[in-house]
Amino acid sequence: MQSTFESKPFESKPFENKPLEQGTPSADTAATKRLCSSWRAAGITAVKHVFLSLSGIVMVFPFIWMLSGSMKSNDEIFANPLNIIPAQIRWETFSETFALAPFGQYIFNSFSVALMTTLLVLVTSSMFAYAITQLRFRARGVLYVVVMACYMLPGAVTYIPSYITLARMGLLDSHTGLVLSNAASVFGVFYLRQVFLKIHPSLVEAARIDGAGELKILWAIVLPQCKAALATLFLITFITNYNSYMWPSLVITSQELHLIATGIRQFFIAEGNYGLNWSQIMAASTIAVLPLLILFMICQKTILSGIADNGVKE
Repeated sequence: MQSTFESKPFESKPFENKPLEQGTPSADTAATKRLCSSWRAAGITAVKHVFLSLSGIVMVFPFIWMLSGSMKSNDEIFANPLNIIPAQIRWETFSETFALAPFGQYIFNSFSVALMTTLLVLVTSSMFAYAITQLRFRARGVLYVVVMACYMLPGAVTYIPSYITLARMGLLDSHTGLVLSNAASVFGVFYLRQVFLKIHPSLVEAARIDGAGELKILWAIVLPQCKAALATLFLITFITNYNSYMWPSLVITSQELHLIATGIRQFFIAEGNYGLNWSQIMAASTIAVLPLLILFMICQKTILSGIADNGVKE
């Protein structure tokens, strides 16, 4: 007896991805997950912005308070110290401050000394960092260890030998002595060494094959790739030397050669007042800080840009 049923071959149909229809449980779940994810991201962004805003307010509040105090009278400062908005703005405080002490000369002295010192630090630090990163010699590692050992020494330890050295050279009570005594920076060497190590060795080797000297390689190849690092080092070194107080107060004795930090200190204790005239002291401090703010705004774009490309990908 033959079977009346005939077997048909199994036909496989390809799996079809059908889009989820609106209103189905799966579609609602996916939409809910996307909504929760977007709300979570928005919440994290809001928390970050709030934290950064509060941090910025904390950082800028002392300067705002100082600027506000420079426009108040002494009585108003002591009566309402936390009141930011003055009851009556006194712009004449700045002119009175300039009339009582040569703050313009102090700022010029600080600016010129800090600028010359910073330029020398950039030159010496760049050359030293290039030598211990790109040149091959036996004492390279030992030399770097010596530099780092000097970095661990407190700055006050070097005051006495530096003072004796400047006295023997006849450079006491001069801006030249200040500049030369701060012309080398251990921090600058350490910072630029870390930056120079990121430069691909093939760039330096290719320049040497083309016949370029070491100074040419440093100036034309290495330094152009480190503009952000150089701007950062420039800003840090300039601010440090501009605000320096202890070492300049030991070296400089003439009033016309005082830097701004020493000048404000002398104005603070002038005639035995010891800071009773706070409005003028805050006005002098505000004037002293303005060049640093302008310098930071100029260097800000370069610092934040970073090193986008080193020229050769590893």
